[in-house]
Amino acid sequence: MVAKKTPLYEEHVKLGGKMVDYAGWFLPVQYEGLIPEHEAVRNAAGLFDVSHMGEIVVKGKDALDYLQYLTTNDIASIDTNQVIYTLMCYPDGGVVDDFLVYKYADDKYLLVVNAANTEKDFKWMIDNKDDFNIIIENISNQIGEVAIQGPKSEKILQKLTEKDLSKIKPFHFDKEVNIAGVECMVSRTGYTGEDGFEIYTSKDDIVKVWNAILEAGKDEGLKPAGLGCRDTLRFEAGMPLYGNEISEDITPLEGGLKFAVKLDKEEDFIGKDALKKQWEEGLTRKVVGFELLERGIPREGYEVYKDGKKIGHVTTGYMSPTLKKSIGNALIDINEAKIGNEIDIMIRNKPVKAKIISRKFLNK
Repeated sequence: MVAKKTPLYEEHVKLGGKMVDYAGWFLPVQYEGLIPEHEAVRNAAGLFDVSHMGEIVVKGKDALDYLQYLTTNDIASIDTNQVIYTLMCYPDGGVVDDFLVYKYADDKYLLVVNAANTEKDFKWMIDNKDDFNIIIENISNQIGEVAIQGPKSEKILQKLTEKDLSKIKPFHFDKEVNIAGVECMVSRTGYTGEDGFEIYTSKDDIVKVWNAILEAGKDEGLKPAGLGCRDTLRFEAGMPLYGNEISEDITPLEGGLKFAVKLDKEEDFIGKDALKKQWEEGLTRKVVGFELLERGIPREGYEVYKDGKKIGHVTTGYMSPTLKKSIGNALIDINEAKIGNEIDIMIRNKPVKAKIISRKFLNK
């Protein structure tokens, strides 16, 4: 199958983006380079095309009850114009997907899901609709989305709107923000660990928004940013990636996402019994952070050993552009997961010493 193009495809090509097939979409892995783009986001701002993400609307009288049943977090805990991170699980506790839920009203919510999982998620949601009085719509093909991330994000975006962006608090949104003459929904959210905004509008208008932001930020150090630094940024910030730290085979508890799994939620949710049992009986494995003590770069899938015995595998690994250290996440035996414990990462069939550290790699 030929990969799809986002509305910004031609803009990426004009900017010299190195285009790759990612989750069925042609997207830039980098323009100038991973390191300068990563550093721009940490020190100024970067602009990402995230139009490939999936958007699914749930509306109707039973919308809240349905989402409480479908997801692990407590959707009832958020107010209108607020956003919450949650997961959708299988009955055995494996993860269907993780995503953000935007509350428009008591009877209307927007779910922004991983691009590669959109069709799977939509089918899962339809299959589990049961007798809830709701309508579920996949509007992904109608939406264009960009994300401006970094400490100068607010300053840059404020140049393009009369709305006071400082009033949009983290994990909140305003659905009526005019950006450069285009009506947008703007949320103070992101996937980099930096302050920033995600901007949604029609796919026909997103090019105008993209170019206006690039122009407004050119004297502030803003750079277009690709998928390469998106992954290093999210990893440094301790954020999980579906398929790496969580998956059909790795539960959110094993992935360190207990904060988003409300086992004491009054309502039952899909996977609750399995996750509750896993928590009460104790985890047998867990995703931990580690730092290499010797030269090398850990990569996803590398095996992890302790005293010659295999205890797990690397889920993500990089030479951190910010910390200048080789760090990673690994899913390992819970008995070896203590902070400070030394382990071996097999790099090209050679054991390289590493130490378990907190997954909060950045001090922010």
